[in-house]
Amino acid sequence: MKKLIYVLLDGVGDLPNTSLNGLTPLEAAKTPSMDGLARNGIMGTVYTVGKGIAPESDAGVLSMLGYDVSKEYVGRGPIEAIGMGMDFKEGDLAMRANYSTVSQDKKIIDRRAGRNLSSKESRELADAINSEVRLDNDATFQMKASVAHRGVLVISMDGESLSSDISNTDPAYKQHGGLGVASSSTSNLVLERAEPLSNNPSSKLSAMLVNEFTKKSAKILSNHPVNEKRESEGKRAANLILLRDAGNRIPSFVPISKKYGMNFASLTNMPVEKGITSVTGMTNIDSAGLDQHNIAELVEKILPEYEAIYVHIKGPDEPGHDGDAILKKKVIEDVDEKFFGYLRQRIDMNDIVIAISADHSTPCTMKAHSDHPVPLLISGGNIKKDSSCRYTEREGQSGKLGSMKGIDVLEKIVSLTRD
Repeated sequence: MKKLIYVLLDGVGDLPNTSLNGLTPLEAAKTPSMDGLARNGIMGTVYTVGKGIAPESDAGVLSMLGYDVSKEYVGRGPIEAIGMGMDFKEGDLAMRANYSTVSQDKKIIDRRAGRNLSSKESRELADAINSEVRLDNDATFQMKASVAHRGVLVISMDGESLSSDISNTDPAYKQHGGLGVASSSTSNLVLERAEPLSNNPSSKLSAMLVNEFTKKSAKILSNHPVNEKRESEGKRAANLILLRDAGNRIPSFVPISKKYGMNFASLTNMPVEKGITSVTGMTNIDSAGLDQHNIAELVEKILPEYEAIYVHIKGPDEPGHDGDAILKKKVIEDVDEKFFGYLRQRIDMNDIVIAISADHSTPCTMKAHSDHPVPLLISGGNIKKDSSCRYTEREGQSGKLGSMKGIDVLEKIVSLTRD
């Protein structure tokens, strides 16, 4: 059996863009390392969760790891709470949080507060909320900042199991069969009220508590010295917390080592990655703060200890959300040179299978996740190549693997490590 390096490039899929002469960022990028892998591998395309579903990263990743999110998904809130080591138990309500910038009439100016909120600033804001906000009905909460504008909210009530059957206050994502799905439009967004999605009293209570937290925390944020300083510097104030992807259960997944008969390590940076690593039973290898070259060095270092290494590379997603196709192209080139370029020089491809895909597409023209299929490449080991020449969306469409469902991808990859 060959060893496996499984890489998901966050949001790498895209659509033709006028700023790149009608090419996608992958097509426009100079990617000799990934293209070299393509010329010696096989390709296809993947609907990571399903046709018509524009998933969030956690659902996309879990599906690409072989888990059925239509049956096993518990919401992003619990996964991030677990990844951050928060005190979360069955019946608590956990939600992903974004510090955002809104106008006085609740129109959302920026869902990420300018994308320049420091982790130190977000911690100061969370500390103020935790110390100054009190909820009715004897409910308690913990607001924990993670990285930059991101955070997690956990609400608890003694003797009461809160319901996750509520809508998001973040209008950029909607609930779809229990999954967080990107809205089709990211313009003219307005803060939404959390609404109960059933007549269950617990659902109504949960929605009420979320709305109460949103209102009371906004009052603290509006006058906080962090935001006064940011505005004096011409930056956007982090004056509202948007909440989404409620969950009230601890996930129970079959360990990934049992599913595939391989011991997996996962290189993690963000809390959601750490949460996925924890709930699937992978060994967590912290890669926070490392650049692409350092991450590749870490993969090489731990490769003797593990049969499979999973790597989630965040880079391409952010410029997709910002609508910056030129920057997305440059980020892809950086990943190709510093990560894949290093690995191709340092490992024996006869003994290793490298698989590359994504958790979802983030087209720059949409500035949001989409349901467009992502390219899949499998190369190395004893794999017999097809006619692929480059790692792009177009090449994937004509590859030997055809169109696949995300839940089937890793099983196919693992089978090829055994051929």
